[in-house]
Amino acid sequence: MVSKSSLAGALVSLGLCLAACSERGAPQPSNTVTVEAPVESRKEVAKWQLLSSGEGTALRFAEGEATPAIHLFCPSRSGQLIVNVPAFKPIASEERLSLGGGGTVVALVANSGGDAMRGGVTGEVPVSAELATILAGPISASYGAQSAGPFTSPADADRAAFLAACGEKTSAPVSPKPVSSVACRMQDGAELTATPLRAIGTEPFWGAGIEGRCITYSTPEDQQGTRIWTRFTPGPDGGIWSGSLDGREFELRTRPAAPPGCSDGMSDNRYPHSVMLRVRGETRRGCAKPA
Repeated sequence: MVSKSSLAGALVSLGLCLAACSERGAPQPSNTVTVEAPVESRKEVAKWQLLSSGEGTALRFAEGEATPAIHLFCPSRSGQLIVNVPAFKPIASEERLSLGGGGTVVALVANSGGDAMRGGVTGEVPVSAELATILAGPISASYGAQSAGPFTSPADADRAAFLAACGEKTSAPVSPKPVSSVACRMQDGAELTATPLRAIGTEPFWGAGIEGRCITYSTPEDQQGTRIWTRFTPGPDGGIWSGSLDGREFELRTRPAAPPGCSDGMSDNRYPHSVMLRVRGETRRGCAKPA
């Protein structure tokens, strides 16, 4: 027979054991903080991009705004096709750059000394009906033993727009929205004497018609342009036009370009003025010449 005192002691011991076992089995708080690994940003996929400005229309195959693998350009109403491949190395004895696609190849005249403005090698040829077949792709370029591509064909809409632009020889360029010249030339009750300018920038493309204190700012998405009323501040080496676009700062500055002149990076033109543009929180650069 078990005494009451022995039974009580046994129950107390059992309770302590169960409590200890419960503490050992219960999940313990952790000081470890789980940090999720950042999601790796995806690289932009290389693709054809259609770009247009007052100087001409271009197709470039690149990842975003990176240096293109190949750049096709038709200067406005010139009837010429310019092809640049930045990765090609100039060859002193080679003046032939070939562009092919769709079973068709055309030969372009290339500068064997390379392209000092764009880099790589550039060739030029009159636009022909063969261009439509070539752009149907896949598109490749070759220069000596060097080759680039094959690249996929541009989107149908971009291909059609580029062909149309390359085929324009006499059509007039898109005119900016009309503005009152008299009002644009007046500031603080006096007439401004600043020379009207035409500015252009590439990658990304933009254009600006400058008359007095009015600037008509255009992009590929707004080819007609948006008029911006600014305050013009002349300077010893150029001028500053300050205003706003979509409620944000818009500022355009000009200064004389260093010899041999400002290059738009797309055509062979040289401009007397360099331009720095601050728009929508971005700083863009370009060139300008008298309008």
